[in-house]
Amino acid sequence: MKYTNYDIIKRPVITEKSMGYMNDKKYTFIVDIHANKSMIKKAVEDVFGVTVETVNTARYIGKKKRVGVHMGKRPDYKKAIVKLTEDSKTIEFFEGMQQ
Repeated sequence: MKYTNYDIIKRPVITEKSMGYMNDKKYTFIVDIHANKSMIKKAVEDVFGVTVETVNTARYIGKKKRVGVHMGKRPDYKKAIVKLTEDSKTIEFFEGMQQ
């Protein structure tokens, strides 16, 4: 399957911890579960016009949930923490969210 950059990066993660990472030029995204680090790096560089230094990833298993007698499961997902180089600009998408 051929992935576009927008298929790889699904959405940003907006939490207290991820907002704290922004001071160190680290940004957190939910990415496609089949994407590897080099695909994530290329997608972030192409979409936001920045230079990526490192990419750290973590896979999460979805929780099992129950409603009455029916069992279900939340989807699995992958999270990527992308660190930009020092001379790189910040990502404008997160600009108004820092405190």
